[in-house]
Amino acid sequence: MVLMGEAVKERYLLAGLSAGEAEVFLRAYGRYEASERSLVRWGEISSPDPSDLVPHQKLKNEGFAERAEMGAVAWVVLNGGLGTTMKMTRAKSLLPVKDGLTFLDLLARHVLKLRKRHGAAIPLVFMNSFATNADTFEALGRYEMAVTVGGCEIPSCFMQNQFPRIREDGKGFFSEATDPAGWAPPGHGDLYQSLKISGVMDKLLCAGKTHLFVSNADNLGASPDPSILGFLQEKNIPFALEVTARTPADVKGGTVVRHGGRLELLELAQVDEEHAADFQDIGRFSVFNTNSLWIDLRALKERLEKGHLDLPLIINRKTVAKTPVIQLETAMGSAIGSFEGAAAIVVGRERFAPVKTTNDFLLRRSDLYAEGEKSPLEPAPERDFALPQPLVDLDPAFFGAVDDLDARIPHPLSLQKALSLKVRGDVAFGKGVKIIGEVCLKAKEGEKVQIADGSVVEGR
Repeated sequence: MVLMGEAVKERYLLAGLSAGEAEVFLRAYGRYEASERSLVRWGEISSPDPSDLVPHQKLKNEGFAERAEMGAVAWVVLNGGLGTTMKMTRAKSLLPVKDGLTFLDLLARHVLKLRKRHGAAIPLVFMNSFATNADTFEALGRYEMAVTVGGCEIPSCFMQNQFPRIREDGKGFFSEATDPAGWAPPGHGDLYQSLKISGVMDKLLCAGKTHLFVSNADNLGASPDPSILGFLQEKNIPFALEVTARTPADVKGGTVVRHGGRLELLELAQVDEEHAADFQDIGRFSVFNTNSLWIDLRALKERLEKGHLDLPLIINRKTVAKTPVIQLETAMGSAIGSFEGAAAIVVGRERFAPVKTTNDFLLRRSDLYAEGEKSPLEPAPERDFALPQPLVDLDPAFFGAVDDLDARIPHPLSLQKALSLKVRGDVAFGKGVKIIGEVCLKAKEGEKVQIADGSVVEGR
């Protein structure tokens, strides 16, 4: 069954959405119906040139930070995720991370520090999904986040578009227009159209904001960096992607390549099986995408006025209420190929600290991290930086959900001297527990092990 334009527009109107949003979906759906594939021809791509990868440290050394106009930047935080991999049903950004402060609290507190430090009205704007908007808006009420410059008021939140889920059996839409289960966010590549349709792009430009820094809500290592901003402003670079050094654990992450004379972001899903091993060659493709990026808003507005950003289409197949469905999505980093003169900035791991699993969450809550000055969360100064970050491997049967983690590890662990922590079975930790060296804890089936308050657990 081919979805007709009028039926799609009617569905959007029944859900209280606009015809403009329907047009965005119809364009993506038309590409899907045309069986558009995003696989690249391997022989047409090459490794990026050395000049394509700009070291962040070099920008710091050359004094770009001192010449940056911080009053021209705004910060957009992607906040559409529910943390479903950690069995959550509300915005991940509302989880307490450090001393009772949530991701959102740490982001808000940090931008207030930046405003004071730079004497600039730096907006912090959350792009929410329909599933996170109400909770986020309410939580922001405790902060003075509104920014008005030259009579132009910039909102603290805006909604990204939403796409209807499509039944994979060809029988049209999944569920009714008024059923939230019938809709899904179209990925963060929707950022650009959502900025335009919501009017936020024009409001930012009206307020004199020429550059946008974009990061994920769960990456508390990210922050608008003056040295990167100054570099982009002086060199008139329209788009920049933050990347970091690849390790064997990162080989599935998107990497930067040269294709058709421009930089492009290449994902594993775009590579045929024959060349998957080539894609994962760290020697040839040495960096991966952190999903933090910079955009010159004037260049974006000009580009959108010329036509759509047809980013590579991601076909996400899921099962909802026992029904196989298709969700059409795009990734925002792939827009690098739409801007001539784009750059890739190679940043350190301190700017990339996402929380995707309860293993990540345990690390961020531990004494390895503290509320920071350069970013919302920074490596604690007490940590011996000669030691690598500990590898945490919690039993997913007992720690896979945030509620399970909180029940068994209600207090932050001390990991200052830890090399690794592996837990199997039902193990619970008391207050003030220290992990030293390589520790492996196991509970037998049907047994619960309790680590007492103040224990020092030392391994190899």
